[in-house]
Amino acid sequence: MNQDHLIDTARRLVQPSAEAAQEFESRRETLAEELNRQMAVRPDLDKLIGPDNLAMMQDNSRNLCRFMSTIFRGHEPVVLVNTVLWVFRAYRSHGFRTTYWAANLDTLVEILRQRLTPAAFQSVYPFFDWLIVNIPLFVQISDSQLHEALSETPQHG
Repeated sequence: MNQDHLIDTARRLVQPSAEAAQEFESRRETLAEELNRQMAVRPDLDKLIGPDNLAMMQDNSRNLCRFMSTIFRGHEPVVLVNTVLWVFRAYRSHGFRTTYWAANLDTLVEILRQRLTPAAFQSVYPFFDWLIVNIPLFVQISDSQLHEALSETPQHG
């Protein structure tokens, strides 16, 4: 499976209702704050994000909520896949472990379940489920992309 497979499966996601998108948008800052609060108290946080990466994790939470808000208003499968792959490459190069995303997204899903109306939650949840289910593929593809980038870099000696 490859990037095209991810794009194909992302195309099957149903654009959330306008009401759900608006509800998520109106609460996105609060959702990101709560995600940061819950992640910051995890005893395994350093194992997930590496040392001295708390501010970067907090930025990621805010950016994730902003990005998903944009996706919920205009779902673009290629943008979704390419952005997530970029995030996996960028954050892993700063010491984030692959286990971070499962912990982060599972935590966010529980926050959404509590903070959104049932209708809004049901409308946006498939996107987060898709992200969670595809973590192993995002890891595999981003590993491959990082390896290709390194092998294309001229070696000076």
